[in-house]
Amino acid sequence: MPSVVFHRNGETFVGEIKENTNLVVRAGIRQFPYPNFLYGCGMGKCGKCASLIIKGGEHLPEPNWKEKKRLGARIEQGYRLACQLWLTHDIELSQEATPLADVVAPTVAAAGRP
Repeated sequence: MPSVVFHRNGETFVGEIKENTNLVVRAGIRQFPYPNFLYGCGMGKCGKCASLIIKGGEHLPEPNWKEKKRLGARIEQGYRLACQLWLTHDIELSQEATPLADVVAPTVAAAGRP
């Protein structure tokens, strides 16, 4: 069973998950890492589940188009969208106090639309 080490707001949470598990799905059904995990749409659109991968990234698939579109250059810094990842190996990750969605979400005004 893969082990998950999750950091948020100076706290560390540790748990085990079944192989081929998605953390956003688990949080949605109130299992570890709920209630500490930030997530939103679960489809790669909002970016609330953006997580910095600290260890175990070598076992993840290449970022998909949704991650590339939403995260851009932050992928190179080690960020991934947890909703797009089905975990099969141990992983250590963290989420910032301010969700990535609040940092990079385009606003209607910025897009030049009414």
